[in-house]
Amino acid sequence: MKHQFLKLFFVVLVATACSQNVQEATQNSSKKNIERPIPYPIEIPSSYSEAIESGTRTKEGKPGANYWINYANYFISLKLFPDEKRAEATETIAYVNNSPDTLNNLVLNLNLNLHKEGAIRNELNEMTGGMPLSLVRVDNIVLSDSLRKGPRYRINGTSLTIFPVKPLLPGETVYLDFAWSFAIPKEGASGRMGWSQDNLFYLAYFYPQMAVYDDVIGWHTDQFQGTAEFYADFSDYTVSIKAPGNWLVIGTGNLTNAQEVLADSVYDRMIKGHASDSVVHVINSNNFGYNATKAKVGDSLTWKFNAENVRDVAFSITRESNWDASRANVGDLDGDGKTDYTKINSIWRNDAPKWKQAWKYAQNSIEFMSSFSGLKYPWPHMTSVEAEGIIRGGMEYPMMTIISSYTRSSDKGLYGVVAHELAHMWVPMMVNNNERRYAWMDEGFTSFHESQASKEYFSDPNAENENKRGYLVAAQYGIEGEIMRWSDYHYNGWAYGTASYSKPAAVLTTLRGVLGEEVFTKAYLEFMSRWQYKHPYPWDLWATFEDVSGRDLNWFWRSWYFETWTLDQSIESVKETKDGTLITIKDLGNIPMPVLLKVTFEDLSFIEKTISEQVWLKGKRTTTYLSPAGKKVIAVSIDEKGLFPDIHVGNNFWDK
Repeated sequence: MKHQFLKLFFVVLVATACSQNVQEATQNSSKKNIERPIPYPIEIPSSYSEAIESGTRTKEGKPGANYWINYANYFISLKLFPDEKRAEATETIAYVNNSPDTLNNLVLNLNLNLHKEGAIRNELNEMTGGMPLSLVRVDNIVLSDSLRKGPRYRINGTSLTIFPVKPLLPGETVYLDFAWSFAIPKEGASGRMGWSQDNLFYLAYFYPQMAVYDDVIGWHTDQFQGTAEFYADFSDYTVSIKAPGNWLVIGTGNLTNAQEVLADSVYDRMIKGHASDSVVHVINSNNFGYNATKAKVGDSLTWKFNAENVRDVAFSITRESNWDASRANVGDLDGDGKTDYTKINSIWRNDAPKWKQAWKYAQNSIEFMSSFSGLKYPWPHMTSVEAEGIIRGGMEYPMMTIISSYTRSSDKGLYGVVAHELAHMWVPMMVNNNERRYAWMDEGFTSFHESQASKEYFSDPNAENENKRGYLVAAQYGIEGEIMRWSDYHYNGWAYGTASYSKPAAVLTTLRGVLGEEVFTKAYLEFMSRWQYKHPYPWDLWATFEDVSGRDLNWFWRSWYFETWTLDQSIESVKETKDGTLITIKDLGNIPMPVLLKVTFEDLSFIEKTISEQVWLKGKRTTTYLSPAGKKVIAVSIDEKGLFPDIHVGNNFWDK
């Protein structure tokens, strides 16, 4: 709680300082005849500066020599009662304190308590009672929530705080045991888990999960409010799920007892599919239910999974879904000079016919991102699950994604959502940011990645313009919010979507336009490499781009991430003089950006000139360019290729 209070206190101080800086800048501007706002440097939170001082991070945006991350091992057993829409579960967590700090309390997330009366919610959700705990035990000592001091626990909404018998010292491991049962909501966790048509369950957010304790904030106790998603450490999971024998279970990790639970013919087709570049139909309408497993009618089966170095788990449990299998080429994952593959699974029902190609979309997406990002897909499979009736759109988990049917969408629409959700396997599943505060880091990167994948798959050079258009609509109507506003506290859903998805994706392409493709790509790959399996903050991202590019980009970060300023460069006038043609450019917006000027002459030759953003950073609204004498100008354009999201492109062109 102390960390949270200090953070909130810091935010208030920053807001006050920002207001004072704006007032001072305005007063100074009038004295110096400065015509526009000049971006002042971004603030560095004191907690982040302290991390640099302690050596866990560096001012260049790298993990420091003293960087650490806590780790856990989860052992979960769950029994599903499909007819009752209910589950019972037990769990043991072995939590390792790799930090240099003594932990006097432990914090966990109980995300399904979003469905409990009294929880803080950003949107309507079915009330099912959440996940009531029948056992909380720490190092074999049973704790109570009725005591006021001593070993005990407290539940506040979706957050569980444990006060153990003794503090957890650096390097020590604590063992926590839980038991609980829960009703499964139909569209649980705001459409991220649940059940559909009495033939499909998708289990996620269903277990007590350690909150992150990191080197910047300490314990992250932010509530799950249904909008922003999650922040978790990397962990290992051993999970067993018991279900009636006519239900098929696929989930995060390796299915370690596949031959014990799958019918021999199904198992053989699965093996064949996972060794094939084309599709193999492992299960279809001919072998739904008991025909797919080794269970006899009325029996139950236990499905066992093991997953390593993932930040969460999710499971699909279905009795009437097709299963398509293939594989994806991820390159040389282990450095032995041989090509490595991951298994591709597509789980879909017959009333989602567009999913017949979903396996191919997944295969392409995994192969594309393994090449584009510089990080090869590291896990044993990637499974896409159609779950119309639970979700509208898609949601990602390690090795798993849940997506609606997209029946009324185009093939391009389904490809886009598959590419988007699978790109999340890179951010945040590998490059692990805090989605509850900075959703833009994962959704913005992933929207950018989706557009790059679509551009390649459909040979569509305009694919990434969708992000720019989405941002510009909100900007033109004046309904956007700052990207750096905490994710759960945006003004409305449109502001959240713009600040989390379209705008930060468009800003990445804008940054590429500023730096040039070669430098941008180098910095992007460096950021992905530096922060694989770690927790980057926004300041790590920005420092990495400045470190690699060798440029001070404070003006860019301030203008695009902390403000709702817009870009509106215009051609004010074009006048012929004895010395040449004088072109006057006026910046009507507040975001200072380079001017990408093109001047075309009567003989159709042209000059391309980049006018640095520095002219605007001096406080000017106008600047000029004098074209060579003796050549008649017939056209002038600003950013002809549309690299930057200019709010009014109509004033970017002049012709004679």
